[in-house]
Amino acid sequence: MHTMRADDMAWEQAEKISHNWLLQFLKLEIKKPIAMFILKHHRGDGTEFTILGKGSYNISLRTKYQNSSVVIRLSQPGAVFFPEEKVVNEVAIMRFLADQTSISIPFILHSGTKEESPLELSPFIIMDYIEHKTDMYDALNTPGCPKEERGILDPNINEDTLEFLYGQLAGVLLQLFKNSFPRIGSLTQIDDFTWEISRRPLSMNINELIRLGGLPRSKIPDTTFSTTSSYLEALADLNIEHLVHQRNDAVESADDCRRKFVARQLFRKLAREKRLIVSPFEHGPFKLRCDDFRPANVLLHENLEIAGVVDWEFAYAAPVEFSYAPPWWLLIERPEFWPNGIDDWENMFAHRLKTFLRAMRDCEDTEIQKGRLDENNRLSSHMQQSWDSGTFWIVYAALHSFALDAIYWQKIDPMFFKAAENPETAWKERLGLLDERESEEMEKLVARKLEEMKTRVLEWDPDEYTVEAIAKAAEAGWSPLDRQERSRD
Repeated sequence: MHTMRADDMAWEQAEKISHNWLLQFLKLEIKKPIAMFILKHHRGDGTEFTILGKGSYNISLRTKYQNSSVVIRLSQPGAVFFPEEKVVNEVAIMRFLADQTSISIPFILHSGTKEESPLELSPFIIMDYIEHKTDMYDALNTPGCPKEERGILDPNINEDTLEFLYGQLAGVLLQLFKNSFPRIGSLTQIDDFTWEISRRPLSMNINELIRLGGLPRSKIPDTTFSTTSSYLEALADLNIEHLVHQRNDAVESADDCRRKFVARQLFRKLAREKRLIVSPFEHGPFKLRCDDFRPANVLLHENLEIAGVVDWEFAYAAPVEFSYAPPWWLLIERPEFWPNGIDDWENMFAHRLKTFLRAMRDCEDTEIQKGRLDENNRLSSHMQQSWDSGTFWIVYAALHSFALDAIYWQKIDPMFFKAAENPETAWKERLGLLDERESEEMEKLVARKLEEMKTRVLEWDPDEYTVEAIAKAAEAGWSPLDRQERSRD
């Protein structure tokens, strides 16, 4: 079953910009001012300054002291399309979690805008480095899996070890779940003890739609939400805009375009009719969700106990059903990329979910005994129900636009409409559900997409920060779309 592919031209452009920007960190004249900047904000005798590593969205550089280490983390252009907003959101959520939960997170020493950063490189956070031996991803991944390949949960992992690791992840999710908010959106810190939801929810999916899906930034909602259904409808609207705006690799044929259009229209119709998720918590309370909370961001000591949890970007208050959905990363790999298809992923996931929920129930029992959790607030039973009812798939599709097509036709459509003879051609049986205006719109889009397929053009809407990185690269005589690889550094 086809998913929506990313725009390959946009992908290549984004990767090239990031790569080129990162090369400067090999130069002493760049590293030195950064090291001095850290020393200015964290006095003491720094003994060593190194590049810690490049993540999906950031680069981290570390200064070692006698008894501790400090990290500065900078956002990569080409990877992050709302860098200032992302960093402000992340600082607010980290301070909230440090104050309101027992999750071990890095202590923030300082943060600031691009203008306030060393050499005006990027918005930044300076924080304590968390000493660790490994991370949850490596502990769960199949041994010997090459770094560059996509990881998959070790099929032969010891069940006790798995339950121990899952139990710790469950503990973090329980901590996040305890906090409630009156609106859907990102946190703002008002004073030392007060936070409120005053900015739009900035999700990882939104960043990826702009980076790889050709979505104009103007299409992103610029508001908080007071109901679950209004937020789901906004997400459904984004999926339609995505199909309309992605310039390359969006469709494979006229019928493929129709199938993708029908899936998005029906998903939105169900959202508008408040059938997609019938929520007893339509008006809240809403719960914290971090799109980037996954095994790779959970650092472990040698004894496999959690040392700390990092990368809190893309965290916001979301509908409670998003927290009720079991975490997709139990198998490490996403369903749409699973080698043997979504149905096989589902079977494997159901098997591992039993272990995860058993570990979570143990965690809940402990919290209840200590008087820190109410019997009625168990997350495990809601997760089981989300999985059994199929709501898990609705949440997954709402959060992962590029996977929508495969998930919609295989998992969501049969929940709401008479089972189709074949998921591949189900869209033909659903054409009658479109009104006349939608059918006309579909045929206009098909004609436009077929015309677009004749040429490949880069159409995307980068932020000022990324535009500046392109200009600097051009000054250095490098063209972001030059397919010739420069040095293989």
